[in-house]
Amino acid sequence: MLNGVPANIGPDLLKVLSEMGHGDELVIADGNFPSAALAQRLVRADGMGVPEMLESVLKLVPLDTYVESPLVLMATVEGDPEPPIWSVYQDIADRSQEEPPALSHIDRQEFYERAKRAYAVLATGEREVYANIIVKKGVVRSV
Repeated sequence: MLNGVPANIGPDLLKVLSEMGHGDELVIADGNFPSAALAQRLVRADGMGVPEMLESVLKLVPLDTYVESPLVLMATVEGDPEPPIWSVYQDIADRSQEEPPALSHIDRQEFYERAKRAYAVLATGEREVYANIIVKKGVVRSV
């Protein structure tokens, strides 16, 4: 056990977050996402939801400030409503960052291609649809 590390960040995820460098991406995936098929590195958080994992990850990982949007969502298919979980993500980002980033959206196929190139995929048991989010790691600065 370590001080200051959220309880839902297990040793495998902590290792992955530590290994990630500036610009590396982590996909926090919902339960419907093809995580095992796409991931270069797969970390499991079964039974956890995306919001609580996102909040914990953002306590440890700075967001990339050199890109327009370091938080990227999978856009809905035309005709599907905007998922309420997206406003939860924006609230988490607003609370975790000095200058909260806007969330951006990319289509499903582009999201899958980015997931294939991501440093890791964190597979959760989230049941909400369109709950996947890409987190782009920024620079850890000295205090």
